[in-house]
Amino acid sequence: MPSDPKAWFAHDRFGMFIHWGLYTLHADAEWHWSYNEVDREEYFRFLDYFDPDLYDPRQWARMAREAGMTHMTLTTKHHDGFCLWPSQNSEFTVARTPHGRDLIGPFVEACRAEGLKVGLYYSLIDWHHRDFAIDIFHPLRNIEDPEGYNAGCDVARYQAFMKAQVRELLENYGRIDHLFMDFSYPDQIYRGLPGKGRDYWDSANLIALVRELQPDIIVNNRLDLTDVVADFYTPECFIPNARPTRNGEPVLFEAAFNTNEAWQHKRTGTQPKSPHQLLQTLIDMVAMGGNLLMNVGPTARGEIDAENTAALRAYADWFARHERAIRGCGYSEFEAPFGCRLTQNGKRLYIHLYSWPYKHLYVKGLGGKVAYAQLLDDGSEIIWLPPGRQVRGEGEGLRGLDPVALPGDLLILELPVAKPDAVIPVIELFLKD
Repeated sequence: MPSDPKAWFAHDRFGMFIHWGLYTLHADAEWHWSYNEVDREEYFRFLDYFDPDLYDPRQWARMAREAGMTHMTLTTKHHDGFCLWPSQNSEFTVARTPHGRDLIGPFVEACRAEGLKVGLYYSLIDWHHRDFAIDIFHPLRNIEDPEGYNAGCDVARYQAFMKAQVRELLENYGRIDHLFMDFSYPDQIYRGLPGKGRDYWDSANLIALVRELQPDIIVNNRLDLTDVVADFYTPECFIPNARPTRNGEPVLFEAAFNTNEAWQHKRTGTQPKSPHQLLQTLIDMVAMGGNLLMNVGPTARGEIDAENTAALRAYADWFARHERAIRGCGYSEFEAPFGCRLTQNGKRLYIHLYSWPYKHLYVKGLGGKVAYAQLLDDGSEIIWLPPGRQVRGEGEGLRGLDPVALPGDLLILELPVAKPDAVIPVIELFLKD
């Protein structure tokens, strides 16, 4: 039987997103051209200065692997239309910069050298292209006559342009494992200008081309093809409060987050997440049966800055002892104790403790079902109280009160008083057959 191309994705759970492009020189927002309605020529001046002389994708890939990530997804072209490869279908590419050389090829080679899956991001939006009609996000949305501008746009020509670029990316670099296409907004109308969705992108034919060129690739859900089941769904900077489902059935999903509050490299005001927040985001996703795509934004010179490096080190330090609580794990039907999350891989159940309790942890539904328990950090045994045993304070403090009725299926773990030396400790339970 042929292997399932989504199997690695559902198993590995963790990847790196990389937002990098011409906008990085502005060091504020990848949407700079749109947010600030910047003049076209003013934006294009960045072409004369984009020269990532410190670009070392092997170092990026090594940092990703050490952090526990198994795939990397790079923005080949963001909404501004600037291409990190010398596209034959656009003049707005790295070929026009002082760097002058393809950036995608070395990235793909670096991923493979470190044993990582290769992911590419491609924006369906292109503010640079003359045939891309003005809409709510376009930098020209507030010009006097947007309808007149749009009258000169040829959507068929734009669709052909997109397909030609996608063909370049999927034919020129060997096997591509992960494709993140961004994004659709058919219901967002501005000044009478319609949004864009499946009809504008010619999504049905575009996805058919992708499948033809790369049969084993997995593709996200942002093409507005509501009648097609996507390979994976993509919440963004959002932790669902329940497992995402479609027609009542759980779906594969990969939430995209950033290590701070910016996608691209930002010079100031980034609001970095703490190591606990970073790890909790990953654990929350896996506990709901999903994945995390954590973003870093390299500098205009091509380095992953100190702030992002520290975030990746927090993952690496935790993964060194806790990888098996993530890799191959997913949703558990058991109920997590208060302040905890559960992940499960077959007969191994993992309790991630977001706060460390004093001496005892109460786990419903597991009484009589556990063969062995240990702290994953150091492999030290954890014991539990016999069924029906009451936990009482020492001395006379509870004398005269009614006894507490404990459920027969309650597991009461006895923990060390001192929290283990881990940002988020994990208890590994070996379930009985």
